[in-house]
Amino acid sequence: MKQQLQQRKKLLTGDIVKQAVIDSIIKLNPASMIRNPVMFIVEIGTFLVLLLTLFPSWFNAEERFAFNLTVFLILLVTVLFANFAEALAEGRGKAQADSLKKTKREVAANKLVNGEITVIQASMLRKGDTVIVEQGEMIPGDGEVIEGLASVDESAITGESAPVIKEAGGDFSSVTGGTRVVSDRIVVRITSDPGESFIDRMISLVEGAKRQKTPNEIALNTLLISLTLIFLIVVVTLAPIAKYVGVDLEIPVLIALLVCLIPTTIGGLLSAIGIAGMDRVTQFNVLAMSGKAVEASGDINTMILDKTGTITYGNRMASEFVPVGGAAAEEIAAWAAISSLQDETPEGRSVLELMNKQGFTYDAAIAEGGQFIEFKAETRMSGVDLTSGLSVRKGAVDAVKQWVAVQGGKLPSDLDAVTERIASAGGTPLAVAAGNRIYGLIYLKDTVKPGMKERFDELRRMGIRTIMCTGDNPLTAATIAREAGVDDFIAESKPEDKIAVIRREQAQGKLVAMTGDGTNDAPALAQADVGLAMNSGTVAAKEAANMVDLDSDPSKIIEVVAIGKQLLMTRGALTTFSIANDVAKYFAIIPAIFLLAIPEMNVLNVMRLGSPYSAILSALLFNAIIIPLLIPLAMKGVAYKPMSSAKLLSRNLVVYGLGGVIAPFVGIKLIDMIVHLWV
Repeated sequence: MKQQLQQRKKLLTGDIVKQAVIDSIIKLNPASMIRNPVMFIVEIGTFLVLLLTLFPSWFNAEERFAFNLTVFLILLVTVLFANFAEALAEGRGKAQADSLKKTKREVAANKLVNGEITVIQASMLRKGDTVIVEQGEMIPGDGEVIEGLASVDESAITGESAPVIKEAGGDFSSVTGGTRVVSDRIVVRITSDPGESFIDRMISLVEGAKRQKTPNEIALNTLLISLTLIFLIVVVTLAPIAKYVGVDLEIPVLIALLVCLIPTTIGGLLSAIGIAGMDRVTQFNVLAMSGKAVEASGDINTMILDKTGTITYGNRMASEFVPVGGAAAEEIAAWAAISSLQDETPEGRSVLELMNKQGFTYDAAIAEGGQFIEFKAETRMSGVDLTSGLSVRKGAVDAVKQWVAVQGGKLPSDLDAVTERIASAGGTPLAVAAGNRIYGLIYLKDTVKPGMKERFDELRRMGIRTIMCTGDNPLTAATIAREAGVDDFIAESKPEDKIAVIRREQAQGKLVAMTGDGTNDAPALAQADVGLAMNSGTVAAKEAANMVDLDSDPSKIIEVVAIGKQLLMTRGALTTFSIANDVAKYFAIIPAIFLLAIPEMNVLNVMRLGSPYSAILSALLFNAIIIPLLIPLAMKGVAYKPMSSAKLLSRNLVVYGLGGVIAPFVGIKLIDMIVHLWV
């Protein structure tokens, strides 16, 4: 994962920068610029100054070709820099899309028609078609496994090298086009038409083509438009007022004043901040369906988690060999292994893994030539009949007890007590018998994924309450909740219960995140403010969510929350800086303009700028230069540190408010010292 992130950080290449320069010119199209009202006003002003420069007689204006041309060029650069910031953020998304497109290539599909296999191109498949995918073949499209079990390499999508098991039924039946079957054979029902696959949607989304403005962003846009209109009215009314006191303000000067006073800095960087927020989420292998989802994650109060496949692996795994009736641990382990040699279920494989982990040994030769007995619902047991005539069984305790009784065996006195102890701890006991003797129990339990407890502790420090929802009984749910470290749990929950919990939290004014992977989680994922579906889950879950975690790691919500908070903090910090900038630019231009007619305004001329014209050009230059200087901050984001809203406001006012006032004073003065030499 670390290597993956390092590779993604290199996406800001020279080619991306070159393309961003080209795109910043293309974005000068008024139809594109009008989506950013602040910069659209600047573009209109740029065009007017160009006309004044080329045709001053049209406006009965005094001919100041050099000054007007300089103002025009500075304004043009200001607009280009703002477009460049947005194009640069979009460019990173397009680079990620290009890397995804490499996984989309034409492959052959073994379509099943009336029991016969027909080889066609994957692009000819339609929703509802059935295909067979053998070992080594690419899965031709998104679908669900309806028959078989196979190991699938999803590294082309998730970047993770470890293959995952996909099987018919349950929550791990969803497969993605472009992934490869590395073992066995599966039958897949296609669930999407060409152009509507998961990879197609990923490419479209990371390119930023469908990014929606969030409520917070819309509110900020409204504020910026309001400030722009206010300053537009101020500048328009300033001309007759200035004329009254004997100051003739030319149109280029008024336009320059307007551009310096309206919040061009945040206006130019706003889109880049939103796009960069989505880009940072994809760097953690999380696909966000909209900017709204990313931003909402920054305000999450409550997190609802499905247990199976999210907090836990979803499969009962052998965790302990428990001997009974005076048997040794080595004996129960050995017979458990013999009964599991040909058992390909997750439980059977976990028995052999536990054997190796605990250092037990067994003689596999004993089972050679034996007849494997598969698990059946009627018998609730599996095992092997050895050539020596000895039979070995593994299964439900009551079923094995009955089998041993038929064999004429005697039940261990401590069997029921040990069985009750395992069940009361939320586990599943499997009895192991050889011949007419029960040697012990295998303690099966749904294992909590590593590191979950630490991750939930971190969520708690971020002020997020965690609630686990599970269909298990209260005893098992309590055990898993305690191991995982969640704040609360709801046992025996149905899909309706999950939605009810989310709605109850939302009714209290809280924002709720939900993570899940199953079809039964889909309604809750759709109801939640932030729905994070696991990529290993079903199609229904991924369709209902507004985020998909390609690594299927539920604790990834921590990174998503941090990025959401970082987005909000970045936008707030740069807004504070931009408005503070305007205050400083006011002290640079207004006193300089009126100084000759009103000498008393020299009190406000704290910068002691060279002349009215050098003051205007210096302020304009600073206004243009500050945008590209802030692009790295907009792209990277303000460093997130957990703190209260009051502390955050104080920090922003000190760092970005005070800094936003001081920076223009210093910058404009330095620029004026150079500009004044030739103006």
